[in-house]
Amino acid sequence: MVQLLGEFDCKLDAKGRLMVPSRLLKQLPNADKEGLIIKRGFEKHLTIYPASVWGKIVEDLSTLNQYEQKTREFIRYFTRGLADLPMDATGRVNLPNALMESVGIEVNSEVVLACQFDKIEVWSKSVYEAQFDKAPADFSMMAEELLGNKNRRLNGE
Repeated sequence: MVQLLGEFDCKLDAKGRLMVPSRLLKQLPNADKEGLIIKRGFEKHLTIYPASVWGKIVEDLSTLNQYEQKTREFIRYFTRGLADLPMDATGRVNLPNALMESVGIEVNSEVVLACQFDKIEVWSKSVYEAQFDKAPADFSMMAEELLGNKNRRLNGE
């Protein structure tokens, strides 16, 4: 099971290449062999998955009813712009231009790699920081709603 931890400030070079931080590379020991997958995220960011994690997502998606229009539309949007993300020998990946443009990430800019369990979100640093300008007041209520009665929900109460 993949469990990625950390938040990393990085800078893209003039070609849109990203040097994966060594602390993150250590958490992805097979990435150079198995590969990485990149796609648009649900918000204004990109999401990188280890290939093994993406394989499980594809298995889940393949169980959905392809005859339902909502399913087809979701899969089409969810996989739009999906690409392999090869890593070179030095630990760099080249973010696809079309994906960067779709979320407002520019070459020679600062980005944040935010690990979330089994995936890595890639955000423009300014957009990422703006996400948290509004969060503190709502965060406590969100935690209570989602986690506060966790045991009761699991037991059907």
